[in-house]
Amino acid sequence: MNKVFPQGHDGKAAAGTKALPAGAGPQACVTPTNRTGFLCHDRRSCIPASGVCDGIRTCTHGEDEDEGLCRDVPHSLPSFLVAHCGDPASWIYSDQKCDGTNSCGDCSDELSPVTVCPPCGPGWWHCPSTVFKYCDCIPRSLCRDHVQHCSDWSDEYSCPGP
Repeated sequence: MNKVFPQGHDGKAAAGTKALPAGAGPQACVTPTNRTGFLCHDRRSCIPASGVCDGIRTCTHGEDEDEGLCRDVPHSLPSFLVAHCGDPASWIYSDQKCDGTNSCGDCSDELSPVTVCPPCGPGWWHCPSTVFKYCDCIPRSLCRDHVQHCSDWSDEYSCPGP
């Protein structure tokens, strides 16, 4: 079941409410993978934030590709769908923040002071990465594969592997 976080007039979650009336504007939800999502008008489908304005109609009625929503991305998107990078001119979809991948290009979506992410989750190894795609954690599937992914080589000598 999806969790719904209605948006108040200031773009923040409306306190004490379960849902906004139909037509009250875009609403946030939490996807089954525990990421920020966009609640479709059927109020059952929660699509990942990065699925909005991607050229593919995912919601039954296509509201995730609505012209008003997608006319001037990211400015036309509700704030809950957008995360800013260290470079103020750069942005990502909010579901790409703290996902283990360097989506901003400067790791500001994975590391403080811009972002506070939880420690590496299961399936990840914490190390200073040498791979541009990752920042502070690498997938354990890369451990003990005879290729250096951590600057301290811990992925080859200390990581227990997948």
